[in-house]
Amino acid sequence: MPLSPRRRARTLLATVFCGILPLLAGVFVTAPPASAAALVEVKDFGANPSGLRMFLYVPERLPERPAVLVAAHYCGGSGPAFHLGSEFASLADRHGFLVVYPSVTRESRCFDVSSPEALRRGGGSDPAGVRAMVAYVERVHGADPGRVFVTGLSSGAMLTNVLLGVYPEVFGAGAAFAGVPFGCFATTDGSGWNAECAQGRVEATPPEWGERVREAFPGYEGERPRMQLWHGTEDEVLRYPNFVQEIRQWTDVLGVSRIPARTDRPRADWERYRYGGSGERAPVEAIALRGTDHGLLSPGMAGMAIAFFGLDEAPVSAG
Repeated sequence: MPLSPRRRARTLLATVFCGILPLLAGVFVTAPPASAAALVEVKDFGANPSGLRMFLYVPERLPERPAVLVAAHYCGGSGPAFHLGSEFASLADRHGFLVVYPSVTRESRCFDVSSPEALRRGGGSDPAGVRAMVAYVERVHGADPGRVFVTGLSSGAMLTNVLLGVYPEVFGAGAAFAGVPFGCFATTDGSGWNAECAQGRVEATPPEWGERVREAFPGYEGERPRMQLWHGTEDEVLRYPNFVQEIRQWTDVLGVSRIPARTDRPRADWERYRYGGSGERAPVEAIALRGTDHGLLSPGMAGMAIAFFGLDEAPVSAG
């Protein structure tokens, strides 16, 4: 008996998750020790059209107006799992910023980065819920609205791209670990998975990619967030050509040359390209990880993202 379209979609997603989760297992092997403060769930944080859960990490020592980092998990994950399996909480302890971990409740445990609602300002879905989380910490914890950043792995990296497009005035910068360009995963059939994009078969010119971002918030003329991109050359889940397309998109959005201003190797198998500037906070920074698959976010990567955001400049004193 043939499977219904919905069953086929679920079967495909289940297959994908089975491939992703073993690759991401290494993240937990290298997880840092638990921090002193506790992760807490926040209820009733504001508009939440897609039923996300909000988890918040508040270090024991914070400056008067702390910065905010949104850290978005991978498909099949959760906010608490990403908290335990990454270095962002320990970095927050060291440098004094809040960490918001949004957590998906739908069956796939993937963020919505494909629906028309997710890809336009005011459309609702997951981006609107994350925006409400940021507004909550600004209101309740006195967070600095001028120092809000977002990062994520896999599905969370795709959400990072989407949030920078839909809410460019909210986020100062993003760091996407193994993602795809804004709009690449778009679908109209209700499916959350776009195989053509995942396989790296969706291509566009830089202006075409840039226009997808600009169409998310028509008429916006303010400053655009900077972007840091990471991708493994051997990624078989969200293939490496997506990295090239992301660079095309964000160099166009930020209006900088696609010829790197500086190229270097932070590690032997890492190739870093800086576009629009040669310093540590170039408009676009892209790191290709030679011989690396989809299981990114090894020790040290989160620290480089924090440095790109400028969150490593003011360590919190022990007093």
